[in-house]
Amino acid sequence: MRIYLFVIFTLQCYTSIRAHPKVTIDEFFNATSFQSVSLSPNGRHLLVYTRKPAWDYNSYDNNLWLYETDGPKKELITTQYAVFMEPKWSPSGDWFFYYGNDKVTANSTDDRELYRHAGNKDSKSQQQIHLYSVTSDELLSIDIGKATPSALTWSDTEWKDVIQYRRRKPNYGSVIQRIDIKRKHGKVSVKVHSIKHVDFIVSDILFIPSEHKMVCISIAQSRLYSIDLTNGQIEQWGKGFQGAVRDYTIRSEGGVFILGQLGTNVHVYIQQSVSKYVCLAPGWHGSYRSISSSKSKQYSSVAFSFSSFERPEEAYFVKHIDGLPWAKPLTHENQLLATRSLPRAKLYRWINHDDNRMIEGILHYPPGKFEHKNLPLFVLIHGGPSDASTNMLHADFYTWAPLAATEGWLVLEPNYRGSTGYGDQFLNEISGQLLSRPGRDILAGVDSLISDGIADPTRLNIGGYSFGGFLTNWLITQTTRFNAALSGAGPLEHISMWGTTDFPVYVNTLLRGFPWEVPEIYEKESIMNKLNKAKTPTLISTGANDIRVPADQSYMFERSLTSLGVPAKLLLFPDEGHALSNNPWHGKIKAREELKWLAKYDHVPLVKAEN
Repeated sequence: MRIYLFVIFTLQCYTSIRAHPKVTIDEFFNATSFQSVSLSPNGRHLLVYTRKPAWDYNSYDNNLWLYETDGPKKELITTQYAVFMEPKWSPSGDWFFYYGNDKVTANSTDDRELYRHAGNKDSKSQQQIHLYSVTSDELLSIDIGKATPSALTWSDTEWKDVIQYRRRKPNYGSVIQRIDIKRKHGKVSVKVHSIKHVDFIVSDILFIPSEHKMVCISIAQSRLYSIDLTNGQIEQWGKGFQGAVRDYTIRSEGGVFILGQLGTNVHVYIQQSVSKYVCLAPGWHGSYRSISSSKSKQYSSVAFSFSSFERPEEAYFVKHIDGLPWAKPLTHENQLLATRSLPRAKLYRWINHDDNRMIEGILHYPPGKFEHKNLPLFVLIHGGPSDASTNMLHADFYTWAPLAATEGWLVLEPNYRGSTGYGDQFLNEISGQLLSRPGRDILAGVDSLISDGIADPTRLNIGGYSFGGFLTNWLITQTTRFNAALSGAGPLEHISMWGTTDFPVYVNTLLRGFPWEVPEIYEKESIMNKLNKAKTPTLISTGANDIRVPADQSYMFERSLTSLGVPAKLLLFPDEGHALSNNPWHGKIKAREELKWLAKYDHVPLVKAEN
């Protein structure tokens, strides 16, 4: 007799699950930033403007890449694209222009001497538009005068009528100009004509040949407008959209694609015409940061850059907007960050009981401690105030919450009153209460985190840059509960700030008048007159050449705190303006020293905390 035994063996696979390492400060600051993407009208080529630290040269590689959308081929056009202005394609797609005031050679990677001049805005230097042919690799450099344009676009005629916006003097509004470029017998001639003045400052423009209209974004309001060049009529786009317009591109089918920030996400929206309502295009949750479309007669291919809390930024391409959720990356610049254990983040809401206003922000948890309790808190305040913290991963000294969380901090990024993406009323509620209203929004958020058991009440710290530094300076005069403060390029005194900044209209508008017109508001919102109440050790940082928030404000702040016996240190970054954009070491050193400052003072409250 034969007995057959059927034996089933359970095979257990013991996979070694190895946790991803945490991101280091070196890895964080070595990330590539995507400044813009620009798709050719036929959808065959994509221009990608990237910015990456060149540590050995104390500067940045500002690379302009030319990609083919249907294959892996890419070509480096220049490493010296040292301005924050998007390149633009000609209507035929055979040429594109990029702006710069340095004479550069296409495909040059060795001329590092130009780094010394990158980012320096010398009003006496000749400004240039560089025209590049994708069919012949020909490069033409066109002198356009000594004034610096704020935006440029093509019109509908090849080699003619390039349109630019140039900022008006002294401080507000823009003027549209037409640049006629003629090429004859190998020589290029240029004529500039003024066309129209507008009462807002423009950050970007596009031309719609079929309608003889231009579409543009206003900087202060984050609104989208079109200007009819035949009659000068101005219309506002974005009907029904309560958020902020971050970018846009023209649809070949008519209308526009809009990158709209609503709350903490920036999504793609579609508007078919100025009279139609805006519709959301299904896609990913996160932040679309730059968008461009082809001009096919049938449909628009779309290219964009995107990131989210746990997804590093890359450039993507999709043949039709309906395929947005399945878009594939064309670039792989930040693959290293994708292999690191990044902090998890979530939305957090609270009530400011002064007026029962709902406020929200972003909570970044240390790796491995998502939704843990009683964590040390660092409040990182965005600048602006017309800005917002959003669902993105952008590695720099300004948006460094993921790095701080990696170092063990629970980081709160509050979108206080005055932030974009929450409607006009929310944006304008700081008028006349420039510091006190958003400051109390932030303090209410800290109270809520303590009440919910999320933040350790004995380990509270605060900081920010630009307007975030402004609020930090005010907050340490209101309470001694913070163990340490970080003030980056933060104003201190309203009147001197108004008198020396390059943008005084913003100050006196938010304070509802000039110092002699509303002295009571300047007094009520004063930091200097209450500075004797400050006890928080404060690290101050600023660019030596800052004209937006002049370095004098930081000098006064450091001297005042030192005179009061409050621990203070001032970091001064040479040859830097407000954006700290010339030398990558400066942003990295700033974050490194700020982390050291937090670690030094977090466990050592110098005075008994007061609410």
